Amino acid sequence: MPLDRLQKIIARAGVTSRRKAEGLITAGRVTVDGAVVTELGAKADPGEARIEVDGKAITIPRAWTYVIINKPPGVVTTASDEFDRRTVLDLVADLDARVFPVGRLDRDAEGLLLLTNDGDLAAALTHPAGEVPKVYRTKLKGQPTEDALAQLMLGVDLEDGLARAQYVHRVDLGRRQSRVNAWIELTVTEGRNHLVKRMCAAIGHPVLKLRRMQFANLDMEGLRPGQHRPLNKEEQRKLKAIARAAARRRGASRSK
Repeated sequence: MPLDRLQKIIARAGVTSRRKAEGLITAGRVTVDGAVVTELGAKADPGEARIEVDGKAITIPRAWTYVIINKPPGVVTTASDEFDRRTVLDLVADLDARVFPVGRLDRDAEGLLLLTNDGDLAAALTHPAGEVPKVYRTKLKGQPTEDALAQLMLGVDLEDGLARAQYVHRVDLGRRQSRVNAWIELTVTEGRNHLVKRMCAAIGHPVLKLRRMQFANLDMEGLRPGQHRPLNKEEQRKLKAIARAAARRRGASRSK
């Protein structure tokens, strides 16, 4: 195999995402043929070198695994948790493959989450320049005006820059509809931490409940909280096409 960057190899092996793999490297937790490597530019041949993370050898899988789960609230989106809280990997403990979450959902949030061992696909789908859509349904404190909802699409100033939703609309829950609080759905294409919560707080209506309904071409129809299922071939084909388009947008943004 050709030489490749260590963080990319680690992500391809399904250990964690490429970004988190960089942290493992700089923390001195990665060795190549017994030597600790801490430089992010370091490369290796995964077919020849023995690469270990925390003393465990990694191998690149021969086939990729793609699974979606309906994450219930109270579950953390990490591979392991120092406080021994339930993680999303506990929900897929029956899988033979080692996978990691693509992006994250807050502990109190719920809904669709993709898990895979395909590090290249995960990197393409989560990079902000890829502009991959995510649809959230959220319960807001109070009843926002139409102007307030429009502001979400015009853009709100956050501490880390302007953020805007691609689409916003109210959700009619019928008899369950509250006169005090409002339900809305909004589509965003970024993955900044707590983005939806911060955007809604910026218009004066904090989030009381948050659920991701869609990610890229995927939805969680038929999945009860805590359940998971593999992607079918058509879902995989469409998802990979979206990832390729996202990677091209990322490349175009770099060249500007």
